[in-house]
Amino acid sequence: MGREEQIVSERLKKLEELKKKGVNPYPHKFDKKDSVAKSLKLKLRTKVKTAGRIITKRDIGKIIFSDLQDSSGKIQLVFQEGETDKKEFDFFRKYADTGDFFGVEGTIIKTKTGQVSILVSNIELLSKSILPLPSKWYGLQDKEERYRKRYLDLIMNPEVREVFKKREKIIDTIRSFLKKKEYLEVETPLLQPLYGGAEARPFTTNLNALNLKMYMSISPELYLKRLIAGDFEGVFTICKNFRNEGIDRTHNPEFTMMELYVSYMDYNDMMKITESLLSEIAKNLHGKTEIEYQGKKINFKTPFKRIKMFDAIKKYAKIDPKKLKIEEIDQVFDEKVQPNLLQPTFIIDYPKELCPLTKEHRKDKNFVERFELFINGSEIANAYSELNDPMEQEKRLIKQIETRKKAKDFDAHFETSVLDKDFVESLSYGMPPLGGVGIGVDRITMLFTNQSSIRDVILFPFMKPEK
Repeated sequence: MGREEQIVSERLKKLEELKKKGVNPYPHKFDKKDSVAKSLKLKLRTKVKTAGRIITKRDIGKIIFSDLQDSSGKIQLVFQEGETDKKEFDFFRKYADTGDFFGVEGTIIKTKTGQVSILVSNIELLSKSILPLPSKWYGLQDKEERYRKRYLDLIMNPEVREVFKKREKIIDTIRSFLKKKEYLEVETPLLQPLYGGAEARPFTTNLNALNLKMYMSISPELYLKRLIAGDFEGVFTICKNFRNEGIDRTHNPEFTMMELYVSYMDYNDMMKITESLLSEIAKNLHGKTEIEYQGKKINFKTPFKRIKMFDAIKKYAKIDPKKLKIEEIDQVFDEKVQPNLLQPTFIIDYPKELCPLTKEHRKDKNFVERFELFINGSEIANAYSELNDPMEQEKRLIKQIETRKKAKDFDAHFETSVLDKDFVESLSYGMPPLGGVGIGVDRITMLFTNQSSIRDVILFPFMKPEK
């Protein structure tokens, strides 16, 4: 019998003993009044009632030390003969294991070493752990195991929990920032009869009730624009998108986006909104606009740098972009320009052929009014002065479909030839000029929490099945 099997066997015996004694090892509730974080701030001799998971247990005879952890932090428990009720003392000594959940009542004290602790008077077993916690986790060196068993990652590594608390704060900041501007938060379908709004391969499924092929949303864009056509003047959503494409350090098949569309604005307005929002996130999380990311200083002080796409190619690739084929421009930009964009930089004014949903540039009809925001060589945001001419929109969508069909990786299974006629019809009723922007929530979370992989900011990233 291996060590783990032996531990499990011992714990199962304890479980049976408890049941025979009439102790319920999985009671229904506990009246927790104080978090660990709150308990750590209380004055000495204050009575507390808290609960959490036992992380360590050190029995040295007449005294037992144990660390209790909840979502807010960790505090030491002290069981001492003559101070703790003997029945409670003996129960914890015999039946408590690391991983168990306990409810605890006691008094705040400081030990001889000055550590704030709870001198325990009463305990209640709330959940008996069967499997032992990892004893030598060392920060989860096996990242595959860490992502697959995120619950263990969260138990053993408090800094991981902090990443996801900061992620929530980032999303709260986005939502608060946009609501202050009186933009309406809405929901759009994740399951769609047609897909659109981005160049991406969708996931497909089937609606059995109607025997209808359906697609997981690759973007909420066309639905949000329908709402602008329906006379909402500013709408946004924070939603999941699904793209059946590559998986790497900055890509996950399921990811989170914020998309915003505002009537009577253009891409210049979207730049101002985007840089103001990111600057506010930086200040809310770090108290200043400059942050450190993977050993580099990144400054979110506004305004951000702006450079035209063709000028960026000339500067960093030393190539005249007018001599490139349209399909070569993206490749040259990705390889030669993007890695140089460390500080927040808006790349603006793209060739028309690359952007079928974008309004023609008011000064040069060969370009469109689009920007992408790059930080540390990664695309963070994408925005347009949105096209609202229904006839021009239909013409460009048809051309996009024809281009897809000619692509080497075209797959007829995805029915890329279907035109979203309802979207074009919504424009035909009239849609005001508008600006739109999409911001990758996962990627900005990577930046603001100093994480090098998108898997570190998604609680349950996609993983290959274990053999």
